[in-house]
Amino acid sequence: MSGGRRRLSLGAVVVVGVGVAAALAADASMGAGDTVALLSWALGSAAVAAVVAAVLLRVLRNARLAVQAGIAALAPVLAVTVALLGTAATMFLSAHDRRALLVVMAAAGTVGLVIALSLGERVAVASQSLGDLAQRIGEDGAVRVAAPRAGGPSELVRLAGELDAALTRLAETRAQAAAAEDSRRQLVAWVSHDLRTPLSGIRAMVEALEDGVVDDAETVARYYRTMGRETDRLAGLVDDLFELSRIQAGALNLDLEQISLDELISDAVAGVSIAATTKGVDLRGEVASPTPVVELSIPEMARVVRNLLDNAIRHTPRGGTVWVEAALTDDSQAALVSVRDGCGGIPAPDLPRVFELAYRGDAARTPGDGGAGLGLAVARGLVEAHHGEISVQNEGQGCRFTIRLPLAAAR
Repeated sequence: MSGGRRRLSLGAVVVVGVGVAAALAADASMGAGDTVALLSWALGSAAVAAVVAAVLLRVLRNARLAVQAGIAALAPVLAVTVALLGTAATMFLSAHDRRALLVVMAAAGTVGLVIALSLGERVAVASQSLGDLAQRIGEDGAVRVAAPRAGGPSELVRLAGELDAALTRLAETRAQAAAAEDSRRQLVAWVSHDLRTPLSGIRAMVEALEDGVVDDAETVARYYRTMGRETDRLAGLVDDLFELSRIQAGALNLDLEQISLDELISDAVAGVSIAATTKGVDLRGEVASPTPVVELSIPEMARVVRNLLDNAIRHTPRGGTVWVEAALTDDSQAALVSVRDGCGGIPAPDLPRVFELAYRGDAARTPGDGGAGLGLAVARGLVEAHHGEISVQNEGQGCRFTIRLPLAAAR
């Protein structure tokens, strides 16, 4: 509450209180002099009690919350006691009646003090819970999240719940950061290996050609072909790294245009047909009718489909078949592009992780596997940039990668 609103609220309470007291005095047919005297004693005693309580709270500002709550509770009791004693003397009550009033006020004050101390203790416990949560927010490593303690004021309990939720999110963020850092280390190690291996081979072949170690035409031609393949492999790895850096930096500038998926599929099939023929893999494409029309950036989405086809061809044994298909969903609300291979399936524990940065299953962690685990991560980033989804599941003797894209009209 702001200072102005707080002062306005306090002023309203004073006006209402004085008004009620004056109305009661008028209803009791009290004279103006008696009314003024009673109000003077009441307001004066309240002012004295407020000053005493303020001084005590200032002196004991570092005391426990329960003690400060007790002082705050005794302030109105002291005000009422002084007011009653003063009005009793004004009304010429007997000593016996005044002592009776003191007994009543002592008993009432004791009860009020006990209630204040109990409430203060509950607030102190809730505050301690908040302090524990706030302290654990800054701790490193694994964070154990405990439910906030109930039984305190609702504001503190709600604040404890919000802090606990923030602590949970912080723990999840730390876990994600640790996983990302581990993934980054693996990526650096694998990329370094995948760069070093072809570079070492190219250097060895260049030295052999320069030194005249090989001079027959067939071997020289084979060396040149090998260097060309290794150069293409290095170029592909560099392209993946560049595309991944754009995705992670949010620097993708997608030039969206409407395209029929049969054009995208036919271009992708044509681009990898030579690799499929060389590997001895049968590559087939099929687009269902009506042909889905989507709005996308053609170079980026063509790269996605090509990455999936390259991956499927690389892991499908000779004589196997790779299918690429496009169709509408059953409710005709989105377009699906799927690539199905004959890789033998992906182990169940690896399925949720195949799109992670630099993740490669055990079967792929061999030299010359054709990549550093970037292709699928790049594919996921580009699909999500188009507000789509990509998933994988085992099917038959292989697995199926499925891309779900919004239709042009839906976008």
